[in-house]
Amino acid sequence: MKLIELHILQSFPVSCLNRDDVGSPKSALFGGTKRARISSQCLKRASRITAASDSTGFEGIRSRHLKEPFISALLNEQLSDDEANVFANELCTVFSKQDPKNENQVTTAVYLSPAEIKGMAVAIKENIEDIRTLTDDKKTAAAIKKVAKDAAKAATRNDAADIALFGRMVANDPNLNIDGAAMFSHALSTHRADNEVDFFSAVDDRKGDAEDAGAGMIGTLEFNSATYYRYAAINLDLLADDKHLGGLSEDERKDILRAFIKAVLTAVPGARKNSMSAATLPHEVLGIRKGSGQPLQLINAFEKPVRANGSGFADASLETMKNHLADIEKTWGDQGKKTYLTEDGLDTFLDNLLSD
Repeated sequence: MKLIELHILQSFPVSCLNRDDVGSPKSALFGGTKRARISSQCLKRASRITAASDSTGFEGIRSRHLKEPFISALLNEQLSDDEANVFANELCTVFSKQDPKNENQVTTAVYLSPAEIKGMAVAIKENIEDIRTLTDDKKTAAAIKKVAKDAAKAATRNDAADIALFGRMVANDPNLNIDGAAMFSHALSTHRADNEVDFFSAVDDRKGDAEDAGAGMIGTLEFNSATYYRYAAINLDLLADDKHLGGLSEDERKDILRAFIKAVLTAVPGARKNSMSAATLPHEVLGIRKGSGQPLQLINAFEKPVRANGSGFADASLETMKNHLADIEKTWGDQGKKTYLTEDGLDTFLDNLLSD
């Protein structure tokens, strides 16, 4: 397995980047110590949105509203309104189940791309004349079902690097599943981190001076601040196969990877982005290019929590991570070609990771 690995150290100030079911910052126990946590799902979504907004080729859309884009694509291929409606319904059932409360959406959000939807419509158009000649209702229904299913399986999605990287699960037909080529860990603080409570009040601007001095509203919310270790890896072999981005040239795939890696490094979850504005950049990233092997986190460097000792957590965390990697390589051998962001600069860092 050829891999690109990213070992990211990043500090965030007062923030609530990823909330649990009661609105508190997420946490986890690691090494017997409470740590601040940002879930992998949260980090993946932030990376996906950043990549899609800054680059082309990340056109995947995850939604329960499938019928309307199917109908629009089929009408563009000159199917009649009735034919478009019938095939749109059939395509919806290929990927999910139609919502009994709303016929225009399905019960499970499905990840599709514009090129994939257009490809299905084109494939159906190529078979529509044969279906129009059928006079038996049962044969017509069977033909519609087969054409829709075959069209879904044959459609390509070279415009959707996000689907190739993050994967897709279709419960109705495992043949439509896409294994994600990217792997994300939950980010954990390298040190002990406890949630704190912020008491806030809002002033009523129309309240007169003669009235009581009370606030218009009061409340509390939880926050934390921490230095995090986060890990992401990309399976390059999987990314290049036919179900993923095999239809792109090597240079095109490198452009996708460059945009994606940059998005992973710069994306920040959007929770409380106005009230806490906690966006930062990593203070260091270790990138490793592996010609073979398995993905390997360096989180065990922080199984014993780092102590600031008056000098902050960033430098101490970096030193601890480097020492842990050295211990791993002493025991298990070289872990691949290494590059550090602050030593090489972003462009050289990316060039090093993308060169064999």
